[in-house]
Amino acid sequence: MERVVTALPVIKRQESVKQRKNRKVAAYARVSTDAEEQLTSYNAQVKYYSEHIKHRDDWEFAGIYTDEGISGTSTKHRDGFNQMVKDALDGKIDLIITKSVSRFARNTVDTLVTVRKLKEHGVEVYFEKENIYTMDSKGELLITIMSSLAQEESRSISENVKWGHRKRFRDGKASVGFGRFLGYDRGEDGSFKVNHKEAEIVRLIYKMFLLGMGYKSIATELMERGIKSPGGKDKWHINTIRSILTNEKYKGDALLQKSYTADFLTKKIVKNKGEVEQFYVENSHEAIIDREMFDMVQAEIERRSGAKSRYSSSNIIAGRLKCSDCGSWFGAKVWHSNDRYRRVIFRCNHKFEGGRICSTPHVTEEQVKESFIEFVNRLLFNRKEVVEGLRQIKMALFCTEGLQDKLKDAEEYMAELAEAAARYIKVNASERIDQSIYKARYEALSKEYQQAKTEKEGYEKQLENNSQKAAVLDDVIASLDKLDEIEEFDEKLWVALIEFATVGKDGNITFTLRGGIEA
Repeated sequence: MERVVTALPVIKRQESVKQRKNRKVAAYARVSTDAEEQLTSYNAQVKYYSEHIKHRDDWEFAGIYTDEGISGTSTKHRDGFNQMVKDALDGKIDLIITKSVSRFARNTVDTLVTVRKLKEHGVEVYFEKENIYTMDSKGELLITIMSSLAQEESRSISENVKWGHRKRFRDGKASVGFGRFLGYDRGEDGSFKVNHKEAEIVRLIYKMFLLGMGYKSIATELMERGIKSPGGKDKWHINTIRSILTNEKYKGDALLQKSYTADFLTKKIVKNKGEVEQFYVENSHEAIIDREMFDMVQAEIERRSGAKSRYSSSNIIAGRLKCSDCGSWFGAKVWHSNDRYRRVIFRCNHKFEGGRICSTPHVTEEQVKESFIEFVNRLLFNRKEVVEGLRQIKMALFCTEGLQDKLKDAEEYMAELAEAAARYIKVNASERIDQSIYKARYEALSKEYQQAKTEKEGYEKQLENNSQKAAVLDDVIASLDKLDEIEEFDEKLWVALIEFATVGKDGNITFTLRGGIEA
């Protein structure tokens, strides 16, 4: 059979903007900072494109879309850009003119996705500086190249900025957003300068917490006193109180690089959990809270967070009363709140839960205070024996010498394993070794290293816990050493001495000193 060849008619490609008439044309202008020279450039772009489009008889002016003070690495938060794309897809724009690829976007993916989406709807983009028309055959290749170059420029800028920050961190130079940081102003050299009026608010927050108040109660108290938040608002949030109570800068230290920018394109900031280097600077600046008080607050936060049920801070006594029957905490209840028989009692928060009634009775505020006074005076009567007993307990339970030896052994073993792995890698690179054998051996070394690392971290945590508990006992001993017989309830002494008090089924109250020592 004879071969038949039929020539098909040429399908003319979609014409470029240079050849098409009566196009609805819009322009896009953007600057990436609010600096004065950048805003001048921005205004010049708007004026230029408005006049340029209106001057053309074959173009119909479809508007100027703008973003100012917005980074070009992502199109996510660029309202002007996003509105322009929406209008183009709705048929309101046929052509978009912009200064350059870098003005459009510095993210290759965003650029190409947007251009392709617009092309599918017959919308062309013209990049003036590069003289690229996206409907041209060479358009997408050129856009890919130019966008990649612009993206690398953004990466380079981002890395330079990161380097500058980390250089400051290595030099121990701390900085915060002083406009929203309570207690400090920016000094002449950018350092921390105590704002004495605000510092009193910080100290008040720490004192209220140690007197038994919780985050919510402190926030409410500050609002009732008409004290403004760090941002100058009337409302205080729980997270703000928590942040103030846990920020090491108030004791004069500074942990640098608590967070970092994970992606230079999205500008996403994440909490630093060891992915990048951190620096801890002691005595970085003048402290507002003394170290002893700061450490007491951290210990109290840890104690409350470890409670079986939510810590109650409606009264400084309630949060330290424990039920001997079910182990739950007591809560404050008010009887006859509106008459002369009003009184406060403390009762197990789970007394009537779970189908059974807790056997512990309620106790009154007066009972707890009287028991505490009697307990303290009993301790003071045998002060020497009690203090000596606490010192012996400290040595027996919280000695760190053996742990430090174990930690050192673990570190040395990790170093040996790392060295062995390095030697093995070097041998594999220079000699012919069965790769299945090499892989198995290397994985075994890696597994051993991880096990040693886990042990090392366990020793470090145990050392830290023991050191903290030893410090707590030192505080208790110091408090007892300088005490005289007491005749009335002292809230500060209650907080300083008592870990918790246990209410027995007979209503008797026994006390456990801070550090978990029963006395």
